[in-house]
Amino acid sequence: MDPIDRIADAAAARAFRRLVRHLRHRDDAQNVDLMGLAGFCRNCLSDWVGEAAGIDKAAAREAIYGMPYDRWKTEHQAEATPEQLQRMADSVAKNAG
Repeated sequence: MDPIDRIADAAAARAFRRLVRHLRHRDDAQNVDLMGLAGFCRNCLSDWVGEAAGIDKAAAREAIYGMPYDRWKTEHQAEATPEQLQRMADSVAKNAG
């Protein structure tokens, strides 16, 4: 059994909510940079939540971002540079494995 599966659901939920709140606080961490480093971002997280909870994309994104996604993009998302986009592409390529 994977050790993560031994963690009680309530504890895992608390840790997940802490992660989400951390990402909301760190709006300076751009999604493209998260993708470039880790191969996932807030959008990925919201997709996973939507799939797990059976809710639509907009509701899942609002749950993760704490506001409608379009508002978050307007207030916090900067234009990605070619270098950021390349790092993201290289990182995402590692996800297939």
